[in-house]
Amino acid sequence: MNATGLVVAFMLGSVGTLALGSAAKWLDRKVTARVQWRVGPPWYQPAMDCLKLMGKETLVPSTGQTTAFLIAPLIGLAAVCLAATLLWVMNLERGISFVGDAIVVIYLLAIPAVAAMLGAAAAGSPHASMGASREMKLLLSYELPLIVALLVAVVQTGGSFRIGEILAGQAAAPVALASISGTLALLVGILCIHAKLGLVPFDQAEAETELQAGIYTEYSGAVLGIVFLSRLAMLVALPLLLVTLFLGGVSLSGWGLLFSVLKLLAVLVVITLLRNTNPRLRIDQSVKFFWYIATPAALAALLLALLGQHYQVGWL
Repeated sequence: MNATGLVVAFMLGSVGTLALGSAAKWLDRKVTARVQWRVGPPWYQPAMDCLKLMGKETLVPSTGQTTAFLIAPLIGLAAVCLAATLLWVMNLERGISFVGDAIVVIYLLAIPAVAAMLGAAAAGSPHASMGASREMKLLLSYELPLIVALLVAVVQTGGSFRIGEILAGQAAAPVALASISGTLALLVGILCIHAKLGLVPFDQAEAETELQAGIYTEYSGAVLGIVFLSRLAMLVALPLLLVTLFLGGVSLSGWGLLFSVLKLLAVLVVITLLRNTNPRLRIDQSVKFFWYIATPAALAALLLALLGQHYQVGWL
């Protein structure tokens, strides 16, 4: 693919991801409303919220570092859009997968959290600084079990870090979910991306009742709109990552389109139900959960996957 093709793919992937993110956010709010016996917003509400933010004035704290404060959300949005574009391209054109593209995607999806910490630290606000501290602790706690869980899909499909080869391996054999290790790794992955999205019970970095809005306290106007767009894109990119590595990926042809939509919807609904059925944890409780429960569970899944590959036992 030449430079022009890369630019076009990035633009299409970004626009498509944001559009799907708006739909995913509406689904999240609609399911939440139904759980709480409310009607919920119309389907265009997320887009209207974003347009409203884009039309408001952007205020920069007088005690903050202006450049870092303003550029951090752009870095986060660009990273998640690029990661989503890579996932879409690798799913739809599996022949152009490159060495280590799975590693690149995982790396890119960690950048939004780092960017959020950078912007919060540059705000010069005690609430934002506390949110940045909590975000750093969360990142250090959920990133390891997420990576270990994703390694299960790599092991089950021959040890390749090419997304195209992982998808090909799932096409030639049952998907990772058809095994004990794959199911356990997927559950760990869902909990980890839940924390990546900053949703209850892992929303300590925002914690509106404690820190106003935490890492986003000082953001307003168009810059806050960019943060909102980044959250929409993450709401698509992270479920797409799990669907790609554990559920056979997505397809736009025939029945594959229907199954792809259902797989993405299933992950989104699970995330939404988790958000609405759990209270917020303390930051120390979240760290202990990921270090003492999620990480050992991910390591157990990886061990089962290695044993299954060594002894050729598919259900492991």
